[in-house]
Amino acid sequence: MNIKIVCVGKLKEKYFKDAIAEYKKRLSRFAKVSIVQVPDEKAPEKFSAAEDEKVKEIEGQRILSKIKDKEYVYVTAIKGKQRSSEEFAKEIQDLATYGHSDITFVIGGSLGTSDAVNKRGDDLISFGKLTMPHQLMRVVLIEQIYRAFMINSGSPYHK
Repeated sequence: MNIKIVCVGKLKEKYFKDAIAEYKKRLSRFAKVSIVQVPDEKAPEKFSAAEDEKVKEIEGQRILSKIKDKEYVYVTAIKGKQRSSEEFAKEIQDLATYGHSDITFVIGGSLGTSDAVNKRGDDLISFGKLTMPHQLMRVVLIEQIYRAFMINSGSPYHK
């Protein structure tokens, strides 16, 4: 299985990089994992709703350029469907069973994702109503992907 995480902006903090590297290493026995970073669009501190949409549109084009047609795409979104870890694990297992060996997760920038990215997504996934820095979301997401594989392998890790 191939797992790709497409995210906006560079990860600068060493502790986030270290956590992601650890989970990538752990996941390597189950899947090939790649993380693709696209540049974030600079925006003024205070800007209009139209400028907000323009930033999301530009970042969205960058995200979409990294997604292939055959990939099953989850887009992280506050308005997405919340799942338990067990439900998420079953979805991953079902995708693999039914021929989706390329799964892509999208984490937008600080403003979220564009309508075009959301429409390209096969599913919107939420990790709760709390707002998190998108750098931290990378760690949460990769840990949950690892947890899903551990659940599917029958490991006690997830307890």
